[in-house]
Amino acid sequence: MSASTALLAELGDERARERADGVSARLHAWAEPGRGELRRAGLLRGLAQLGTVFWAAGLAWAAQRGLTAQHGERIAVQILPAAGLVAAGLTARAVLLSSADAAAARGARRVRAALRERLLAAALPASGPVRTGPGDADLAESLTGEVARLTEWLTQYVPARTTMLLGSGLVLAAIADRSWFVALILVVATPLLPANLKVIGLGTQAAVHAQLTAVRRHGARLLDQLRGLPTLIGLGAREAAATTLHEDDEELARRTMTVLKVAFLSTAWIELLITGTLAVVATYCGLVLLDYLQLPLVPGRMSLATALFVLVLTPAYFAPARDLARGYHARAEARAAAELIDGILGSSGGEDEDTPPPEPARRSDGAVGVRLHHVSVHHPGRSVAALDDVSLDLAPGAFLAVTGPSGAGKSTLLAVVAGLTAPTAGTVVHEQGGILRPPSPASVAWVGQPAHLLPGAVRDNLLLARPDATDAELCAAFHTLGFGDLLADLPSGLDTSVGERGSGLSSGQSQQLSLVRALLMDAPLLCLDEPTAHLDPVAQARVVVALRTLTRGRTVLLATHSPALLPLADRTIALDRGRPQ
Repeated sequence: MSASTALLAELGDERARERADGVSARLHAWAEPGRGELRRAGLLRGLAQLGTVFWAAGLAWAAQRGLTAQHGERIAVQILPAAGLVAAGLTARAVLLSSADAAAARGARRVRAALRERLLAAALPASGPVRTGPGDADLAESLTGEVARLTEWLTQYVPARTTMLLGSGLVLAAIADRSWFVALILVVATPLLPANLKVIGLGTQAAVHAQLTAVRRHGARLLDQLRGLPTLIGLGAREAAATTLHEDDEELARRTMTVLKVAFLSTAWIELLITGTLAVVATYCGLVLLDYLQLPLVPGRMSLATALFVLVLTPAYFAPARDLARGYHARAEARAAAELIDGILGSSGGEDEDTPPPEPARRSDGAVGVRLHHVSVHHPGRSVAALDDVSLDLAPGAFLAVTGPSGAGKSTLLAVVAGLTAPTAGTVVHEQGGILRPPSPASVAWVGQPAHLLPGAVRDNLLLARPDATDAELCAAFHTLGFGDLLADLPSGLDTSVGERGSGLSSGQSQQLSLVRALLMDAPLLCLDEPTAHLDPVAQARVVVALRTLTRGRTVLLATHSPALLPLADRTIALDRGRPQ
């Protein structure tokens, strides 16, 4: 998206403006811990303009004295008091600005520290249920990059409004004391700035929000692919993964260039306005000094000292406005970052938590019992049996966890129970309502790692489990498992496109969708094959919480290496080389 397109989209989107108002309110609430220091910084920067007035007066005085005494021999003595005034003004300005910068830095540190504490508390609660929040990549980006994006807004924009009112007012008063006409020129030019600053802020916010979203998406996908690198290599998907990362890099570069274009063009426009006003003032002063200006109601007399004084102070009058223009860029960045941070803090509103979502429709079939009698499985081309004389009896509603090293036969056992693999020897039957029947994949919900999602919309993937489900039932399934924020984070909700092998979603999001699909299928037998493999601790905790709901009222077989899942099971067995230990 080009800078102009982003700007027009933002200007024309009423909903975006309403959202921006809410984000601004949250930003000001977050800035409260450093409000005193930031206000002090604005006052000190405004008072620093007095130093500019003093050294400009000293410079004009020195020029006038030097011109008067140019035929004498003691010019240095004549301009010495004026030089002292220049030095005093410069010193006062430096001291005040240094104090202001220190105060702004202290205020920004307090705000950042408080916001990071809130982010950590939201992502890692000390008590209560585990928060179903975003993954590690999003949290890390918020704690570091996005919180850091608020720094310039805190140190530049928040104090700049006070600085502009106080500092520009002092300079304008000094100019008006020496030339009311120059002061009038500056007052006439001033209203042009706020309108342009507003346009700058809107265009920058749209571009920066797109850039930060791309940074988050790129970071999450990179982290997921690094964690799942063995799986990608095993599937022969290295080239596809590399191509996806390259496309993400290109998109991020384009969005970054858009931000830079908006920043440079808007800054150039502000400088053009200020330079044009300065040129008008300089032209007026030059014509008056040469006695070329003879117009009614326009002062036609001006001393060299007055001309030099107002010319030096004209850029100083616009200096706070220039700082505020830079602050508008920072404000737009801060608002874009705040929208993303707010998603982690969970304060962006949404559905009323007091009104629980409707329960998804449930089938009436009960849990199923499973019986394996001396089951063995020999895969072609392998001398060692995947399963060797395994007998198992699971009552309806039982939860069995199967552990063991890789290659011990855990996945093969689940495939036999689900009817996906026929045993080489022995028998497998399901018991339901006193009736024995052979295993059928139609009565089994399977959740594995990686999650298997087909290209298409999220809705299409979920309807594979229950073709007659309504959108309300699909949404209810998300909320039942505690994944309501996942549905809210999907760019187009249920219409969000999913690429091949689940591309476009993180591994954590894909796994959560597979759990939602298993809930919708509502099969009496649930097979879980390493459902938390390659997930970060936060995503794993979310899955564990969801499994407590998903496994309720079902017969469950769980193959896992994760100790965090074992407390869910009623019983645990260990396999080694296809045999129970």
